[in-house]
Formats: sequence, structure tokens, C-alpha cells
Amino acid sequence: MNTQISQTEENYLKAIFRLSLSQNKAVSTNSIAEKLNTKASSVTDMIKKLSDKKWVDYVKYQGVFLTLAGKKIAIRILRKHRLWEVFLVKHLDFTWDEVHEVAEQLEHVKSEKLTQQLDAYLEYPTHDPHGDPIPDEDGNIAHHKEIMLSAISCNEKCTIMGVKDSSVAFLKYLDSSGIQLGTLVEVVKKEAFDQSMHILFEGKKRNISQQISKNLFVKKHRL
Repeated sequence: MNTQISQTEENYLKAIFRLSLSQNKAVSTNSIAEKLNTKASSVTDMIKKLSDKKWVDYVKYQGVFLTLAGKKIAIRILRKHRLWEVFLVKHLDFTWDEVHEVAEQLEHVKSEKLTQQLDAYLEYPTHDPHGDPIPDEDGNIAHHKEIMLSAISCNEKCTIMGVKDSSVAFLKYLDSSGIQLGTLVEVVKKEAFDQSMHILFEGKKRNISQQISKNLFVKKHRL
């Protein structure tokens, strides 16, 4: 059996893995097509190839599951991607909205020694610049335990721990608003009409939409 893997196959495995986390179930071909901005027919063809290599299982009317071998590959790619993001921000002065595209290219470097040396050079970071957990060398990954800002009640305080939406537009919005990882936020008021929030942080007041609050992971402060 041919176990050589292409960049496209790696991208599919990573996409299926990430979708399976957010959906917590089998992944549909339509959601894969949307994630990778490609045609459903192209997804069907690739799933057949990945299945032949024993990296995925496809169950009719249910969707696609990663096999243990496929999951191992996906986590390895994700680990490299997030380590490179840390390197780009910490050592090459990239901003957090610039790193994803570059890391997408660097994650396909095959050298495991390079990954190990990069991890050591960065002093074994646990999270990337967006607050996402970095899998360790054994493939263990600590998924987000935080809640969303939208779940915080009035007069409660929390700290921004990560972003669910890591699109360039959203990250630039956060930068322009002065919101970043580690920002201490107090929810002053919630509007019943649209669930928008009035928040206070670093002495500034700001109104944010529910779309924004539902895309920010936070750690709630104990009273």
C-alpha cells in the first residue's frame, strides 16, 4: 500500500480533524468542501484516496471519520502549524493575523527533527498566538476548557484566553479594539434584544455584538 502523503492529503486530514472537534461527530463532505473552499465532487474523490490508504473511514449517510493513523497525521500537522505560528510572532515580528498563511506552508516540512528542535528552541510552548493548544510530541492535546464571553453574566469578570474565529478580519478587529489574549474584561450590561454586550477593559468601555462575544474564549474569575 502506498503511504506517501501529499500536501493536499495533509490539508484534508487536518481539516477533517478540526471539523470533528467543532462538530463532535462524523464530518460531512459538504462541510469539508466549505472548509477547504473546494467542490463536493473533489472531496468525494479525495475521501476515496484517503480511505484506500486507511486514513479515514466513510460511512454512508453519516460522514467521514479519521482512523487512528489519520488522526495521528492530522495532529502532527497541527502541532507543526502552531509551533511555526509561535516562532513567527515571537522571533520574526509577524502579527497574529499574518501568521496563518505562512504557517500553512511551513507545516508541510517533513523533518521531525526540525519540529523537535523548534519546540525546544521555543521552550515548549503550550499555546499558539491565538490561544489554541499545541499538541505535545506524543500527540496529546489539551482542548479548550474555557467558556465563551457570550456566556458571562453582567458584573462578572473574565480574561480573554483564545479566539474561535482566527480569520484575518476578526483578528484585525480585535487589534483595532485593543482586545488581545490576557485582556481582563468586565461585562457591564447585556442587551436583551440582540445579546450585545457593554464591556469594560483597561479603563475603556465598548459595545460588542453577540457574534464577537461568541468567538472569544475566556476564563471566568471566581468571586
